[in-house]
Amino acid sequence: MDNSTLKSQEMRKLAPELDPLRIGTGWRPEDLDKPQILIESTFGDSHPGSGHLDLLVEEVRKGIEQAGGRGARFFCTDICDGESQGTDGINFSLASREMIANMIEIHASATPFDAGVYLASCDKGMPANLMGLARVNIPAVVVPGGTMNAGPEMLTLEQLGMYSAKFQRGEIDEEKLNWAKCNACPSCGACSFIGTASTMQIMAEALGLALPGSALMPATSPDLLNYAKKAGERAVQMALEPGMCPADLVTEASFENAILVHAAISGSTNCLLHIPALAHEFGIELTGDTFDRLHRNARYLLNIRPAGKWPAECFYYAGGVPAVMEEIREHLHLDAKTVTGKTLGENLDELKKNGFYARCEKWLEEFNKRYHVSLTKTDIIRPYDDPIGVDGSIAILKGNLAPEGAVIKHTACPKEMFKAVLRARPFDSEEECLDAVLKHNVQKGDAVFIRYEGPKASGMPEMFYTSEAISSDSELGKSIALITDGRFSGASTGPVIGHCSPEAADGGPIALVEEGDLIEIDVTERKLNIIGVDGVRKTPEEIEEILTVRRENWKPRPHKYQKGVLRLFSQHAASPMKGAYLE
Repeated sequence: MDNSTLKSQEMRKLAPELDPLRIGTGWRPEDLDKPQILIESTFGDSHPGSGHLDLLVEEVRKGIEQAGGRGARFFCTDICDGESQGTDGINFSLASREMIANMIEIHASATPFDAGVYLASCDKGMPANLMGLARVNIPAVVVPGGTMNAGPEMLTLEQLGMYSAKFQRGEIDEEKLNWAKCNACPSCGACSFIGTASTMQIMAEALGLALPGSALMPATSPDLLNYAKKAGERAVQMALEPGMCPADLVTEASFENAILVHAAISGSTNCLLHIPALAHEFGIELTGDTFDRLHRNARYLLNIRPAGKWPAECFYYAGGVPAVMEEIREHLHLDAKTVTGKTLGENLDELKKNGFYARCEKWLEEFNKRYHVSLTKTDIIRPYDDPIGVDGSIAILKGNLAPEGAVIKHTACPKEMFKAVLRARPFDSEEECLDAVLKHNVQKGDAVFIRYEGPKASGMPEMFYTSEAISSDSELGKSIALITDGRFSGASTGPVIGHCSPEAADGGPIALVEEGDLIEIDVTERKLNIIGVDGVRKTPEEIEEILTVRRENWKPRPHKYQKGVLRLFSQHAASPMKGAYLE
């Protein structure tokens, strides 16, 4: 093994203290000559998605050692959106993505490494690690941390918002609510639905940065341990191969592949924050318009919650990302490079030959026995010629209310709300809005606005409880819309429109909406407009004059946060439709 050109060996010559300090950390003298591999993870006791990653880290270390390298563990724990949901803690969520990416940059840049393995499972940890590895740009392999098992009755965590709303309305008792709380998270791993955590694990593989077939496996599966070990081995190999840095592999074609997979799985709307922010790290400009273009006429195939029927562990049993890609194969850039050193097309062909799908099928048989069902692969991943939908899963709406765009997951939206004219009910915080919804002070035909919740105003928290309160209400769920410059959980369903840009804190039109304005929503035509005032329709020219006057009278609010992380985030965050990265 010729290590003479490795960065770590060059740095040893420049910093004589490096060797003794690593020996003091537990390295053997003979380890110093080996390829030095950064193992970066979000391990910690913060939530189920990160609590098990130390086990995977150890398997990565074994793989690195067996391949002739030396691994070094670094940790930057992520937070849990679910644990901070409904509190001011959720305001720190999106900002944490930037801080984790910053720490990865610091870890990898302050000391020499020849390659990296990055382990994460959840909403901000996974995109943060992707952004960090792009910024560091040493050969890198991602190990997705997998998904938790479903609970009894196939209970999964995204259903808890429904149980909570029903309890507050008196529809279920506290005993039933507590049952749901005690059984919704029966194991480690990301929440068992296609939320942001699951989506971003899938995106890591779709981009070619994780080993084929490794995304969103059950976190309790022995197969995941094997993948972690293989990732360690592969990192050492990549360190010695030319042209294997992330910037050598990831191109605009890679992102198009990922977005087409996003359409096929009905992925989280939060991807419209994370994928553009990641592309920005690679010097590639992606916007909501890119998603909208690729989702149009794309086949939506995945029958997994929240838009579908089955828990997320079934995704792997049906063949995972490779099975989805096989269904949409003719639309993919099969020549895209990947961490295996082979193209995407070559990886897919190899999986057919090496027994991957047979192993998945055996796990599906075990699932069927456990829950007394008889699922087949096509119940979970529909064939291309028999899709669930034919227009992707998200749409970007634009108009005088959202000149830069707003996002809706139309696969989770009632058809009644695809084309509607509603009366505006603006609120300047989620707390006010949620209180009004739960007390039935919101009526059929209302367009409920929650504003000043964008990245510059409050960190861009999720409007999860309000969206669940609306979608779980048999009357309101099909007769009102929720519009915000904040964002939604990947588990959110119903008539919800987020990321409205420019945000209210920047004086975007959402800040100018007044009670009784008429709001036009047209998902098919991609429209989101103010078309009337006080319940009376106006011409576009009249609306523009009215908004001009309102804009002149509008006064920006002082920053909500005057110190710390959220002050920095509010001062430097880009537009939601650009990814809300720090400019």
